[in-house]
Amino acid sequence: MGRIVMNKLSIVQKRWLLSLHVVFSAIMLGEAMVIVILSLTALTTKSGELLNACYTILYLLSRTGERYAPIFAAVTGIMLSVMTPWGLFRYYWVIVKEVLTLVAVAISMVGFYVWSMRGLSFISTEGLDARQNPVFVVNNMELWTGIVLQVISLASMFVISVFKPWGRKRHK
Repeated sequence: MGRIVMNKLSIVQKRWLLSLHVVFSAIMLGEAMVIVILSLTALTTKSGELLNACYTILYLLSRTGERYAPIFAAVTGIMLSVMTPWGLFRYYWVIVKEVLTLVAVAISMVGFYVWSMRGLSFISTEGLDARQNPVFVVNNMELWTGIVLQVISLASMFVISVFKPWGRKRHK
């Protein structure tokens, strides 16, 4: 089977591409932390207005930064893999990062959008009483599951990028 050979990057080009990748990845992690804070606030507030504001911001974030940062982080990550000796499937740590990236992108682009839109819909009609609605409770549990998975996957990707564990795949 033939191998696709891409032009390798100069050290300066690699550093710029890596810088972009780190910036977009950091934006994703920062957005995840904002989502944690907003969700904790929404969970504990006794104010209907604050609850509505939290979900409105979650929804707006899901339509902006949570859509674009994952795309740019994934594209720059793929470019780094293809245009450096790491490759897309040569090292186990790269493959694990690719799987974690798929999880993070799905949660960012689909999960947070759906969960925040549903929550906002309930809050808009029921106010603070929405938290007593079983469907809202399930939606909130799904949101928190997504938050935990997102934070774990993003933090894991940062750690894996630093330590590069598991080594190179063996060819059969």
